[in-house]
Amino acid sequence: MAIQREIWQDYIIKNLFKNNEFLKRSSDAGANVLSGKVVHIPQAGGLPNVEKNRSSLPASVTQRTDTEVTYNLDNYSTDPILITNAEQIELSYNKLDNVMKEHMSTLNQRIADDMLVKWSPSSASSIIRTTGDSVATHLTDTTGNRKRLTVADIRNAAKVLDKMDMPTQGRVMVMSADMYSQFMDELTATDKRDFSSTIDPATGRIGRFWNFDIYMRSEVVSFTNAATPVVKAYADPVVATDNDAVLCWCEEVVERAVGEINAFEQIKSPVYYGDIYSFEVRMGGRIRRSDEKGIVAIVQAAGDGN
Repeated sequence: MAIQREIWQDYIIKNLFKNNEFLKRSSDAGANVLSGKVVHIPQAGGLPNVEKNRSSLPASVTQRTDTEVTYNLDNYSTDPILITNAEQIELSYNKLDNVMKEHMSTLNQRIADDMLVKWSPSSASSIIRTTGDSVATHLTDTTGNRKRLTVADIRNAAKVLDKMDMPTQGRVMVMSADMYSQFMDELTATDKRDFSSTIDPATGRIGRFWNFDIYMRSEVVSFTNAATPVVKAYADPVVATDNDAVLCWCEEVVERAVGEINAFEQIKSPVYYGDIYSFEVRMGGRIRRSDEKGIVAIVQAAGDGN
């Protein structure tokens, strides 16, 4: 008997953001997905003028011009996997979890890598550079020195968001393991105590600092070393001058959308003597505001001796 597709789909949905819970700290645009593949979001036009103590009538009549944002979801599919004992997989959730753990982990990581790129700013006003002492670069295949991440840099990112009139609640920061190590080296004993008291294993938050809920993963995003750094796509080749970066955002200014989730199967394959399965997820996201207010990238600056 074939495994119920709903079992696999439910499994994917439940594990889609596992170990990348920071993806949930965004606006969910799933309700705006059309045909499982395209996101369509109506955008309200400009705000009305407000006049204090209006002295002349009639008031000027204006008409709001609404627009729309449309973008396609990316298709992420796993390589087919062979399961030779399908009946037992259906009866034992633990065995299903063991078989699929590596598959789902890879799928999750790939989606998270792309989403961070999609959420990275491009305007100079949303990018700041690190200011610490020079240390050897830690990104693979890069050379030279970079300036360390400092507490002052994080406070500077918070100030940028403050000047954008962004709320202090719902601020998120994601940093790589190397940048996190630099950050922790900067904290005083009191700061470290207060920081560790805000750890929340259930959500993946490793601490809270300067109104940012901080998350860590092995890598985040890398930027070029141009006058206005440009984020590198996941598959772009590494250049010796590339830089690590920390991403900071407010929840309401970035969005994610999950579309179609499919499970494919070939039962009792006469060639592979078993059942073959593969899985497909459509997902996408974007920075919601064209002016990129509400998101900041802290990009490494070149260090001394470069």
